[in-house]
Order: sequence, then C-alpha cells, then structure tokens
Amino acid sequence: MAAHHINLLFICLYFSLSFIFTKQVQADNYIIHMDHSAMPKAFAGRQSWYLATLSSLSANLRANTNSTIPTAELLYSYNHVIQGFSASLTLAQLEALKNSRGYVSSIRDKTVKLDTTYSFKFLGLSSDAGLWPASGFGKDVIIGLIDTGVWPESESFNDDGMNDVPLRWKGKCESGTQFNSSLCNKKLIGARSFNKGLIANNPSITIAMNSPRDTAGHGTHTSSTAAGTYVGDASYFGYAQGTARGMAPGARVAMYKALWDEGSYTTDVIAAIDQAINDGVDVLSLSFGLDELELYEDPIAIATFAAIEKNIFVSTSAGNEGPDLETLHNGTPWVLTVAASTMDRSFGASLSLGTDGYVRGAALYPGNFSSTQYPIVFMDKCDKTKELKKLVGMIIVCQDTGKEDSLNDQFSSIQVAGNVAGVFITNSTLLDIFTQSPFPAIFLEQKDGDIVVDYIKTNKNPKASIEFKTTFLGSKPSPTVTSYTSRGPSYSAPSVLKPDIMAPGDSILAAWPLNIGVARLNDDMLFSSFNLLSGTSMACPHVAGIAALLKGAHPDWSPTAIRSALMTTSDPIDNTGNPIEDIGTNLQPATPLAMGAGHINPNKALDPGLVYDATVQDYIDFLCGLNFTPQQIKTITKSSSSNCSNPSLDLNYPSFIAYFNDRNVKPDSNTVKEFQRTVTNVGEGSFIYKAILTAMKGVKVNVEPDTLVFKEINEKKSFKLSIEGPRQLDKTVSFGYLIWEDSQRKHVVRSPIVATSYKIDK
Repeated sequence: MAAHHINLLFICLYFSLSFIFTKQVQADNYIIHMDHSAMPKAFAGRQSWYLATLSSLSANLRANTNSTIPTAELLYSYNHVIQGFSASLTLAQLEALKNSRGYVSSIRDKTVKLDTTYSFKFLGLSSDAGLWPASGFGKDVIIGLIDTGVWPESESFNDDGMNDVPLRWKGKCESGTQFNSSLCNKKLIGARSFNKGLIANNPSITIAMNSPRDTAGHGTHTSSTAAGTYVGDASYFGYAQGTARGMAPGARVAMYKALWDEGSYTTDVIAAIDQAINDGVDVLSLSFGLDELELYEDPIAIATFAAIEKNIFVSTSAGNEGPDLETLHNGTPWVLTVAASTMDRSFGASLSLGTDGYVRGAALYPGNFSSTQYPIVFMDKCDKTKELKKLVGMIIVCQDTGKEDSLNDQFSSIQVAGNVAGVFITNSTLLDIFTQSPFPAIFLEQKDGDIVVDYIKTNKNPKASIEFKTTFLGSKPSPTVTSYTSRGPSYSAPSVLKPDIMAPGDSILAAWPLNIGVARLNDDMLFSSFNLLSGTSMACPHVAGIAALLKGAHPDWSPTAIRSALMTTSDPIDNTGNPIEDIGTNLQPATPLAMGAGHINPNKALDPGLVYDATVQDYIDFLCGLNFTPQQIKTITKSSSSNCSNPSLDLNYPSFIAYFNDRNVKPDSNTVKEFQRTVTNVGEGSFIYKAILTAMKGVKVNVEPDTLVFKEINEKKSFKLSIEGPRQLDKTVSFGYLIWEDSQRKHVVRSPIVATSYKIDK
C-alpha cells in the first residue's frame, strides 16, 4: 500500500512538473512597452534594438536552463501607437524581458469582437444646403477603417468623377490572395492586411483569404456606410429600394484588415492603427472593442491616444450587450463612443383580409409570393405539428405566449410543417433573427393581430393574401434607442459620461460581397450586392462619415472640437416632439447612459456656436486624476516626463455625470459635485449666451455665471456647474440638460447631465 502511494506521488509530481514546464515553454503574444530613451546608442534603429533584446533572451535562457526554448519571435515594431513592439514569448522569456534595459510594461494579446441608404435622408443631409455642400461631400478627407477587409468590385467604391488622390497620402494597396493592387482606385485608395498576431497565436492555422479581400462582409458594409459613392437602384431583394450612398460620398476610403474569419487579436489591430496613422488618415472608424479593462490595459485605448495626438478623429462602437447598465466598451475619454438607434423606416408586408381591409407587419422574406388569396386559420400556440401539416395549403396564424422560446418554437413548427405562410402575433422587440425568414412570414403587433383573429372568427370562409417587399416610411416614434445597444457608465473612465451620441444602426442597407450569402430561401442560399445589418457596428461608421464632413468644412477643428459639435447639437427629441424612447426599457424615455447627448444631427453640427475643446495635456491630467502610476501613464502617453501637477477627473467634456452612491451615510446627508468647463466661440461675430437648466428629480443644479458674453470668434469663457443631492440618491438615474442659448436664438448648445446612484465594482 505504501509503495502504491509513493507511485501515485511520483505520477502526480511528474504531471505537475510537466504542466509547469509546458507553461514555461508555451508561447503567447504580448504587447511590450519600451522606453526609447533607454536604447543604447550602438543601435541604428529601434527594430534592431528589439531584435537584439529578444535574441539575447532566448540565448540566455537556453544557457541557464540547458533546455529547448523556442526563439522569441518579433511580430510588429510599432511607430506611433506605442513605444515598443509585440512578440511571441514564453512565460520565462517574458519574466526575463522585464529585467531588460528599457522595459516599461506588457499586455497579453487579447481577442476583439465585432459589434455586429436611406439613413442620409433621415439625418437631414441634402445636396442643396447644409453640411454636404459646405464640406464638398467630404472631398479629399481620408477615412480609415480597421475591419474585415473590403470587396473592391462593389459599385460603392466606384471612383467616377473623383480627382487625383491627395499628395499627402502615404498608404498603398497590397496584393494577396484574390486581391491585386490594381483593384484600388481614387475612392478606395488603400488596402492592407495584418495577421502576424493571429498566426503566432495559432501556428498551424491556414488563412483562407490572406489579403485585404473581405470574406465576412462586415468591412465592406461599414466602409460603404461611411463613404460609399452613389449607387442607383440599390435594395435588399426589393426592400429599401433607392440610390445608396455613404455619409461622406466624396471622401476616400482606406481599409486595414485586422479582423479575420479565423480570429482577431489586438497585436494585429494596433499594428493596423499604427499603419493608418503613418499613412495619413484623417478619421478612424472602429466597430469593435474590449470589455472591462483599465485604460492602461486596453491596447485600443492606448493606440487611439496616439491617433488623437496626430489630430485624427476616432469613432468607436459602444457594443451590443444592452440593455443593462455598464455594458459598453470603448468608454475611452479621447474617442467618440456611438450608440445605435432605429430610423423612421421599417420593412414588412401587408396582410389583406379578404375584402375587410389589411394590416401591416414586419417582414424581410426575400422570395416572391403569389398575390392569390389563401385560406387563413388561427392555431393559437401552433404547438401541434401534426395538425399544422394537415393545413399545408393555408396561412397559419400563431399567438406568441411571451414565454421564453415561444416565438422560436412556433417559427420552427411552421417551417417544418411547410404551410403557405406564417403570421406571428407578438410583442417581442427582438425580431431581427426571425424577419429574414426562409419561408413567407409576417410579424404583427398585438393590436393588429387581434384584428386578424377577429376576422377569422367572424367569417365562415376567411381568406387572406400577403404582399411582401414593402418599405414603410415615417414610422413614429422615431428614432428610438435599440434594445441591444450597450449602456454606460464607462468602466474605464466613470467620470466621463458615455456613450457620447446615437446614430442609425438598425437595418442599415450598405454594400456587400457578392460571394457571401445574405439570406436563405427554403434550402437555397441567396446572394446580393447590398445587405441589411444591425448593430452599433453600423452606427459607428455613420458618425465617422459625418465627422469627415465636418473635417472637410472645418479643417482647423480638433477631433475634440468635432466631437463637441456633434454632441451639443444632437437631438434628444423624436419625430413626435417627445423625448426619445428606449426599446430596452419598454419605451420609457431614454437616458444619456443609453443614447448619450442625443441623436446625431449633421447639419446643426456645421454651426454649433460653442465647443468644449481639450488638449493632450488635459487627457494627461485626467490620467493623473485616476491615480495611475507613472509607469501606467507612460504606457498610454509614451512619455517619461508627463506633467501631473494638475491631476483632475473633471475633463472639459460636453456632458456631465455625478455619482451619489455612498451607501454608508446618515439620512438627509447632502453633498455637492462641482464641474469646471470652458467653451470656445466658433461662431462668426459677437454673441450673448444665457444658461437654461432643465429640472432633475432628486437633485438641484446650478450654473455660474449664467450668462456668457463673446465679442469675437475663438474667444473662451469658463463656467462652473454644481449638482447638489443626497449622498445616496434614491433613483438609479436622474438626468436633465444644460442649454446655452444665444440671444439671437441662432445656436442652442445642449449638454446632458446625469446624477446616478449606480456603483461601478472593480
């Protein structure tokens, strides 16, 4: 028995040591931050220093351990986004590197996730007046997208009528699998791909399309949303028919493929951002993100700080994890974080009830459907498949019970039974996965469903017909906040109100690769040059395109000024004249934690009156206010001499958020939160602005002074806003607005104010 125990002990010890050794020799990707001032003068350049450092690691470890250690592999040497490189390292190599000259910090590679024509009219863009003509439709502004690649043959990238590529452009079109550099033109001026991190993480992987060509569709969709040119007679199988165009049809597009079907890693993403900065893009669009990371741990936040330093505007998606609070990513103070809204356009079908009129419902069935009238029968829960199969020649009406999977089960039952069509009565707001149905299906609201059921029950021989491929305009109320869009507050920067703004993200029509299926018709895959997608991924490029328009109209504006103009001119009111509603909270008024400052209004942003500007030093002061260590700040700023003499979490931002969440206080114990702001007059002439404060439940808000007098353009004025309330607020969220209105009523500068009892746990 004793020998048996000894043998077991040796076996356990053997496997434990084997596991430890495997962990020591198994390589992972790391992003390494270095201090360039520590580079020995003997090296001609940074890359040679990095290579020599990595080479010495492997050699020293082999000599000391007398074991086989894989060679440390350099993946990327970065020029802008960080001071440093990325490499494939074992744990032993990483620990040895920490003792190397110039080492600052390291971040393990992470995976990133995507946040997955009529919209220009909905946003008020017109060829005759406003932001489009003022910006030359975004002429010569360069929009860079980090995404899944591009389908260059799409008509949305046609360069007819465009002038030569700007001389300042340093990018290029790279050849690769099924992609020739000649596929770029004066519209699509750059296309590159990045996958060294992906390959290092998966050494045996085979890249199916090793080139900038899009095999997912996402990048083609987002880039044409931002800057696609005019394409007539565009539609999704007859839905959303019309002329498609992006937000900035005169802008140039540069695609940086770093998101692959096989996986996506931050080492590749920041290499793409690094190259985009070097190439000379003006705007970056990032429809992906990382969750719950501190700013110094988030490679995307670090890389975009470098972009802002180079005066590049960055638009990012909030994520699709709503409707719960604190679900957004990209809550970074120096980027614009975009939520998703619906538009006043919907797609569906009309169900005609004999000669008794018709009702409308949601549908995106892509096939053709006979106008013949068919018998229609109400089968309530539609849970008896055998009975349904006996009614193959009929239109079946089902009542959703509201229980989990009820609608899904009914949908599957009709599909299996093979009935003429399915009519589903439901109050569900999550219909996207059902409306693109492979069989004829229409989804009715309860009030319309009641009309249909009443018709069936009061007629001896009820019949109906369905007309699909219908586009309804003027839907009310609109816009609304989508249920899926991720909500604030920001995990990484709680003192900055996020998201910033809301833009169309639901059922957006844009270009699509012709070899990627978009829908099924029975068992057949269908293909189209345009597709309808939903998500904050679609909202983000809308704002990137509009930012490009503002950049074209105001080339002297900073990215922060552009962000301010977009936010303070956005609309908190829908097309019924009421506060915008939130689908995720059963159509309650949307809070700024869901929609930011409001819904984007491009033409108003052209002349915002006042802007809240900020400098790189302001962001450094903010990082100091977060109590980051000098090393953590250096990881973001790349500077050894960051000035922390004025640390402050009170960034000069066009919104306000205050926390009243002290749970260990006496009743009736109040506190005051104060904010300092400076606004710059960007309007031509002199103006007198008066402050208007909307009432907020549970707190009192005050602004001093309440009058700002500007005598000339670019003049600055400061004010203080204070919020007084209980240390523990009763409501989770209370909100209102500070509005600066000039005496001529030419400018209305609106900023959201949030008071919240929400507590972020870290």
